Amino acid sequence: MRQPVRHLVVVLGDQLDRRSAAFDGFDARLDRVWMAEAAEESTKVWSSKPRIALFLAAMRHFAAALRAEGAAVDYRELGPEASEATAGESLDALLGASLARLAPDRVILVEPGEWAVRERLRAVLAAAGCTWEMRPDRHFLCTHEAFATHARGRRQLRMEFFYREMRRAHGVLLDAGGGPEGGEWNYDVENRGSFGRGGPAALEPPPAPPLRFAPDAITREVLGLVAQRFAAHPGELAAFDWPVTRAEALAALEDFVARRLPRFGLYQDAIWTGEPWLFHSRIAAALNLKLLDPREVLAAAEAAYRAGRVPLAAAEGFIRQVLGWREYVRGVYWLQMPLYLGRNALGASAPLPAFYWDGDTEMACLRDAIGQTLRLGYAHHIQRLMVTGLFALLLGVDPRRLHEWYLAVYVDAVEWVELPNTLGMSQYADGGVMASKPYVASGRYIQRMSNACGGCRYDPARPTGAKACPFTTLYWDFLARHEPELRRNPRMAMQMKNLARLDAAAREAIGAQAAALRARFAAGGS
Repeated sequence: MRQPVRHLVVVLGDQLDRRSAAFDGFDARLDRVWMAEAAEESTKVWSSKPRIALFLAAMRHFAAALRAEGAAVDYRELGPEASEATAGESLDALLGASLARLAPDRVILVEPGEWAVRERLRAVLAAAGCTWEMRPDRHFLCTHEAFATHARGRRQLRMEFFYREMRRAHGVLLDAGGGPEGGEWNYDVENRGSFGRGGPAALEPPPAPPLRFAPDAITREVLGLVAQRFAAHPGELAAFDWPVTRAEALAALEDFVARRLPRFGLYQDAIWTGEPWLFHSRIAAALNLKLLDPREVLAAAEAAYRAGRVPLAAAEGFIRQVLGWREYVRGVYWLQMPLYLGRNALGASAPLPAFYWDGDTEMACLRDAIGQTLRLGYAHHIQRLMVTGLFALLLGVDPRRLHEWYLAVYVDAVEWVELPNTLGMSQYADGGVMASKPYVASGRYIQRMSNACGGCRYDPARPTGAKACPFTTLYWDFLARHEPELRRNPRMAMQMKNLARLDAAAREAIGAQAAALRARFAAGGS
């Protein structure tokens, strides 16, 4: 006889938190957990092998931990082969079938992080005619309602003002009088260092590599599954060593705070070819899967500063990423969706160059960033914003196509954080909701912040000619193409003054070379 199910607790792949609101009141004798590996989640964007593997490995470990506690887990695994019946299975269809089979008295779930998933699950729950409860996600420090209150009446949303409110509200990095520790809210001016000619290896001591987590039996099984079932997907699995359990995520956090946070601030924007990690944390994926709570991350960074192990500028710069930027982009996402997905303020329509999927390009900075991305499923924020993102913005790539690429290739990509970062911060497709100006620069910026240009066939100082850097050509062309709207932005004044210094002949030559580049990349050139 089938055991009646009081509560069916639905846990999605990015909700791997035993302290989640979904488990409030959970009784292992009466309730059951539902989890499913849906094929559509790996194919609605052409997800990379590392990203698929991370989600599946983390989900299976979480289910195993629940079973070890004595919980009943109804878990649907993907098989190594896709049949006609299972190739396109969706999360909502799998849940609908399980509801018919299990007939729970009530379904409990935490609000999904993706707008479309939330709407589809609402629809399938309503269609099933069951009683259900969707609880707020208390992983985050700012609710939808609190962010909407912050946004109400403001002509512009700016992260800095939101960040200060969050510092005060949560008592993070404040002095005894309730003001900002050290007297300033933001120490970004101290966090723009680049490496000398010797690179990071010449530092004393050099950057400590992050902890590696050797795949266990569960993860090895997942890697085999992904290699077989998703063989045609981009990316590699040989270097897979991401934390996939809560214990591993905590160890990764401790390792970062002790060994890399002290110099994270100074070098957070620096790039060095062949050095993917530098002083970065490598915990974003664990945070976004909910293996880590942002409160414990913030507490660890602040405690290290209070103990004198980390400079204030480094602690503040990292805290700003977690308490400021991460919460801010989520607030923007839920405030603006679903219309945000279609924003394209600059009218960009070019296809994404083919080399974004294989790294086969003559541009050294892009070759390094994309190659690393496909190998590891990772690139740090400046590689994303000022290399892959900048090139797409200058080229005029359709922002939705770039969004789909970012969502596909990075292991930490979930839509609530990736979409605003891509459409808003990177591509300015929202017309200034997220950022006060387009973040555009010539190849000279990359030359200043990395060593990539020294081994490249292109010269970042040249906008035209055989050796002209495509970034530099497209930068001047971008300013010229969008001159009327950019002139209205006071933060673009200096760049527009520089554009005004170009004579008609120089503008014509740049425009012709930029048109040739766009045609070349549209045709699949490297």
